[in-house]
Amino acid sequence: MKLLRVRASGFKNCEANTEIDFVAKSKKTAEDKEYELIQIADDLYVYSTVAFIGKNASGKTTALELLDCCYSILGEFRLENKHYNYDGIHLEIIFYHEGNIYKYVTTLQADSALENRAVFRAQHIYKKKYYRSKLGTIYAAEDFEEVHNSGELPEDTASIFFVLKKKQIVATYFDSTGAGTDTYQRLFKVMKAYKISGDVLANIIRIFDENIETLDRVDDHNFSMRMNGTTRIYSDKELIYLLSSGTTKGILLYTMMTASLQNGFDLLIDEIETHFHKTLVENMINLYKDKKVNRKNATLIFTTHYCEVLDLFNRQDNLWVCRSDGEITIQNIYDTYGLRSGILKSRQFYNNTFQTAVNYEELMNLKRRLMG
Repeated sequence: MKLLRVRASGFKNCEANTEIDFVAKSKKTAEDKEYELIQIADDLYVYSTVAFIGKNASGKTTALELLDCCYSILGEFRLENKHYNYDGIHLEIIFYHEGNIYKYVTTLQADSALENRAVFRAQHIYKKKYYRSKLGTIYAAEDFEEVHNSGELPEDTASIFFVLKKKQIVATYFDSTGAGTDTYQRLFKVMKAYKISGDVLANIIRIFDENIETLDRVDDHNFSMRMNGTTRIYSDKELIYLLSSGTTKGILLYTMMTASLQNGFDLLIDEIETHFHKTLVENMINLYKDKKVNRKNATLIFTTHYCEVLDLFNRQDNLWVCRSDGEITIQNIYDTYGLRSGILKSRQFYNNTFQTAVNYEELMNLKRRLMG
């Protein structure tokens, strides 16, 4: 299963019919096919990496939350424990699965009796066989035929269950704050769930702190760490204070990245550069581009303020600009801005082509107030 397109209305403060499309639009060069594109069917390509850019409060996190919402429905057939209101969200989710294109449509509703779970209303599933000759009309309504459900489900369970059959991890979301004192407990759960070896963990740890030789789980809240030749038992709270926030977040994130690459599920990261050196961000992007590493077609989806990172992308259609002016708009650079190929995207960012520049006038106003 691979997500192709999301269209939503009523999601937080996004404009109506907000759309995020993962199918490659522009010309597909041999180099792009080698690094930035993933082939999931004959001539059907999606992206190995997707970036959302924009200034603060522009809606980058909201874009990732919308995708997380859709991935949760596809992977778990339900939507729960999110911090936004479900009422009135209309979703259209289009995905590729076993040679077919599926379109799932629903309107969400909140129900206090179900605690923090969404109720699925007006659900419809449509299906058509994928043909290379019809790639240009992949989203067109023609040829879609409605799939009728073969049974009854609880109202908090999406009918997409009848297509995908079993729960699976199709994506995981990592926000910019990390997991706090639960970080190391979560780390070892990820290792167990995805069979990541202790040797791999040791390798990851050395990327962030060369003084740490080993880290092992004693129980849910205590861990054995060998550092500078000395082994001690630390609680999760002690580890959080002992190690830098960058080390703590980096170890968990790189472990989740390893699980994503080895198992083929997508990874969503909000503010990928938080606590990280730019080289590490570039490394993550390049690992997803490398088909010898990314052998199961995982996609890295992230938000960033590092505009220089954009120059790692040869393409423009896997880059999205978020803006907020009353409503959040999410615009594809290829569709909206039409930049010349080969031009430095970071330079366009600094030139405010995407209207993402820092408000320098207010910065100067603050400076004048401090001087006065």
